[in-house]
Amino acid sequence: MAAFHFELVSPERLLFSGDVESVVVPATEGQFTVLKDHAPTMATLKPGVVEVEAASGRQRLFVRGGFADVSASGLTILAEQAVPLEELDAARLDAEIRNAEEDLADAPSDEARRVAAEKIAQMNEAKAALGI
Repeated sequence: MAAFHFELVSPERLLFSGDVESVVVPATEGQFTVLKDHAPTMATLKPGVVEVEAASGRQRLFVRGGFADVSASGLTILAEQAVPLEELDAARLDAEIRNAEEDLADAPSDEARRVAAEKIAQMNEAKAALGI
């Protein structure tokens, strides 16, 4: 299979940079797979799992929103937050859900309540992606 360049970047770090055979992207309009010579596309990401297939093996990363840009030079994902699935566990996700639920209960505004509710939904999606 032909390879193309892929980078996944979050505000904290560069999580992946290299040549890959395919990448499954969780977009708000629906999941799509990028292969070499994919048509140029810009998409908004929803919380979900990015699946990377490279010659060195398969890697799965959980992303919480962001953008995907497919161009002639390859695919770049700019994620709001990204974590390799092996770094996530049920205890960590449950703690984040509890914190967000406290934020929701103490929210002083509609916007704060919306943000907290969105974070709860995202963490529940992460749990579902892990099968926990």
